[in-house]
Amino acid sequence: MEFTAPGRHDDCGMVREILDRIGDKWSLYIIATLKDGPVRFNALRRRIDGISQRMLTITLRGLERDGMVRRTLFPTIPPRVEYELTDIGRSLLAPVMALTMWADANRTNIRDARLRYDAGGDGA
Repeated sequence: MEFTAPGRHDDCGMVREILDRIGDKWSLYIIATLKDGPVRFNALRRRIDGISQRMLTITLRGLERDGMVRRTLFPTIPPRVEYELTDIGRSLLAPVMALTMWADANRTNIRDARLRYDAGGDGA
């Protein structure tokens, strides 16, 4: 596969913004948690270890703004809110899983390279 850099400065900025969104600390956890269908806010918070209510809210809003997540408000008392992946969000699952598998397959080599580098070796 050949990588072609975006042609215009505006394109680069937009690509960088998208990569920043999916590369932040919580977005991929949320996307992975939503892979099997809609999930309520509090269930998401329980399933994602270490995320605060504020960070979950902020990250969900960003993912919704970018079209990766859909928020559905049900007019019940109390109101019920569910989040689910859109088609764009679901299309991200395959590359994310490929990257996760790559990281898993290479974790030992990367750990060893870090140890060599930190010990003053050449890192190769």
